[in-house]
Amino acid sequence: MGHYVDRFLTSLAGFARHVAREFTQPVWGNYVYAMLVVSALVFALELTFPWRKDQPRIRRDFWLDAFYLVFNFLLFPLLGFQALAVVVDLVASDVRQWMGLDERGILSVVRWPAWAQILALFVARDFVHYWIHRLLHRVPTLWRFHQLHHSVEQMGFAAHFRFHFVESVLYRTLEYLPLGLLGFSVQNFFVMHLVAITIGHLNHANLRIPLGPLRFLFNSAEMHIWHHAKELPAEPSSTRHGANFGLSLSCWDWIFGTVHWPQTEALGTASGRDAQLGFPGDETFPRSSSLGKSVWQQWWAPFR
Repeated sequence: MGHYVDRFLTSLAGFARHVAREFTQPVWGNYVYAMLVVSALVFALELTFPWRKDQPRIRRDFWLDAFYLVFNFLLFPLLGFQALAVVVDLVASDVRQWMGLDERGILSVVRWPAWAQILALFVARDFVHYWIHRLLHRVPTLWRFHQLHHSVEQMGFAAHFRFHFVESVLYRTLEYLPLGLLGFSVQNFFVMHLVAITIGHLNHANLRIPLGPLRFLFNSAEMHIWHHAKELPAEPSSTRHGANFGLSLSCWDWIFGTVHWPQTEALGTASGRDAQLGFPGDETFPRSSSLGKSVWQQWWAPFR
């Protein structure tokens, strides 16, 4: 146990120094500034080509989501979450040794070409996220935390980061262990995290990018809007707990029968544009005119 504590404290200090360098010594590929650039570009696309043209440019709860973006992307990792991820990676390494595997893991991915490692991690990570996302909707206790993300009433790119910090712990713990056993390391996740952020921004943006046949592979804003719909127009038993759970890839929903794609969407009329967002009972979800009070009440709500 002592070496886990030591690794946590070392990683915590190391990540703080890393973030400080990211701000003070910007270089090409800088993680923090890359995030700012991606957010600015997607926001600019929203303003230039809005899908829901009657939605205010500075939409309802924009500043609340801006806070969650900064907190969940930067502040929460600085408070120790990123160090916890390193410890989970160490646990996965110890489990590999206990199973008689070397550091290369079950698939020996470190021997693969870089492009193959990135592609494999992208697919495997999204597959794991699909099932975690379904758990958040199926398990009542987890749904109480996930309600925060579904309290969005007007969709925009920053809504991507409106989620409870407990979700971060759940996602990262449940993804690092299985993917770590396969041989992926925490370092691989930094690249994939930025890719996932870009796709997530686009999927939550007030922006419509028709994908045509690629909709069977990739998620999009016009598909993800139905995941946030308060009610689905038609609700087969396979989607009674929600639909369109894929984060970056939509293929999992098509394969496992959790897709919602009305014929009007396939024809390009984009009926999802007018869908009412939220969840049943969201009128009682904590909201306040004070940003700080809203955040505190929303963090505390699942524990009440």
